[in-house]
Amino acid sequence: MDEQNTEGLRHIRRALLSVSDKTGLVDFARALRDLGVELLSTGGTAKALRAAGLEVRDVSEVTGFPEMLDGRVKTLHPRIHGGILAVRDNPEHARALEEHQIGPIDMVVVNLYPFEQTVARAGVTLEEAVEQIDIGGPSMVRSAAKNFKDVAVVASPDDYALLTEELQRTGGALSYNTRRRLALGAFRRTSTYDSAIFAYLAPAVLPEMLANAASRAGASVGGLTVSGGIPIQRAIDLFRSGEVFPDLAKWTMSRHSELRYGENPHQKAALYETDEATGIAQAEVLGGKEMSFNNYVDADAAWQLVCDFEETACAIIKHMNPAGVGTAATLEEAYRRALATDPVSAFGGIVAFNRKVDEASARALTEIFTEVVVAPDFEEAAVEVLKSKKNLRVLRAGDARQPQGLDFKRVTGGMLVQTRDTHRLGREDLKVVTKRAPTDEEFEALMFAWTVCKHTKSNAIVYARAGQTIGVGAGQMSRVDSVRIGAMRAQLPVEGSVLASDAFFPFRDGLDEAAKHGITAVIQPGGSVRDAETIAAADEHGLAMVLTGVRHFRH
Repeated sequence: MDEQNTEGLRHIRRALLSVSDKTGLVDFARALRDLGVELLSTGGTAKALRAAGLEVRDVSEVTGFPEMLDGRVKTLHPRIHGGILAVRDNPEHARALEEHQIGPIDMVVVNLYPFEQTVARAGVTLEEAVEQIDIGGPSMVRSAAKNFKDVAVVASPDDYALLTEELQRTGGALSYNTRRRLALGAFRRTSTYDSAIFAYLAPAVLPEMLANAASRAGASVGGLTVSGGIPIQRAIDLFRSGEVFPDLAKWTMSRHSELRYGENPHQKAALYETDEATGIAQAEVLGGKEMSFNNYVDADAAWQLVCDFEETACAIIKHMNPAGVGTAATLEEAYRRALATDPVSAFGGIVAFNRKVDEASARALTEIFTEVVVAPDFEEAAVEVLKSKKNLRVLRAGDARQPQGLDFKRVTGGMLVQTRDTHRLGREDLKVVTKRAPTDEEFEALMFAWTVCKHTKSNAIVYARAGQTIGVGAGQMSRVDSVRIGAMRAQLPVEGSVLASDAFFPFRDGLDEAAKHGITAVIQPGGSVRDAETIAAADEHGLAMVLTGVRHFRH
């Protein structure tokens, strides 16, 4: 072909422009016009181009049909899609174009209706949202992207400048690699667009459908299978809580950044953002070195822990486990309480606060080597202090609140999906099962220890006093070993502290071991067939014990 050289160049002779976002449109269209490209357009796009003095041919003139149904139908026509989809070096396609008087379209410049922006507005109605579901746009984008061998698809104004430079350099042509890159970006855009529509319509539409199907055993509605015999409101609540999962699921992620390496230097890694609410992935880096894979993992663990406290709190994390946690009236005091738990392990750790960091707490933080500090915000003076440690990464995460949505864990060949563990315990939820009830001070310490235990790797044991961890036994294969290790590693006196266990004690040996170290009270879920033996052991040692009825495994 005379228009294709060794670089796979295709000359752009005819372009269709139909955009919602008109940023940069006129300049790009003018560059195309200057290269002799014929411009086809629709509605508001054509009006904007003509207002800029550009000659434009209406799509309705090409199709022989006017725009109709309030603009819902304008480009869905063989004379448009035939011109886009025809393979240029296919003789049968060429004959079909000639027979039906269809002109080839070499470039499609389309960005989609602003569905995401529309549904983000407060008070938007379902009807308003539905009208922003683009049909013709994605159809043209997908057609052009499919035929990237011959057609360039431009789905984002961000591409205009680079394309203009290449077109001017080549005399109006684009390379095969450019067209292929544009096609990939176009398919990514239609994918995220469809995902956004599903994410909006699912909670807006399906609860009612689920309610209608709730009494039908095994009914399938919108890809959701409903168990028979459940009450209507229960069906709706299950869906809204994420406890009913679709048979076909799709989650969209966008690459945020490439990382230097993964968990180990021989592994490659990148950070991707999901389409859920903000979190550590969206935290603003105010200073320090580039974040690593392990930095992100540990920072997220630290952030989730402090967000579980109403009180002013600080957590120091090493390898996803708490080295120390403290609550106090001030951030500096909370930090010093957390640090005192295990100052050796805190070296090189990740520190999280759930309040705006002031200068005093920043200065305390810089007394030892720390990898990352994350907080909702930082005073200017605090940022200057922290920046004096050039390698300290400073992350501003925004509001300190429990992460919502779904939790994902990758397994070989699949994905495990669950609702997040957002359970918070109230004192009224505790059941005293021993002869002695905890004192008010013990209750306070037990609630604190339970919150920390929730964020510790199973089998998890936490020794604590009110507002301060004393020792942590994490991630052991045997619960009694976690009891021993938590006490063994304690830098502060264990005697007089309380103990939290993330799951029940399968045998009384864990209680017996803890009692040797002088604890006074225990909090645990209960539920073992040997609960009576464990309770008896607590009574023998004069311990107070409360049951939560809730387990907090963390794998």
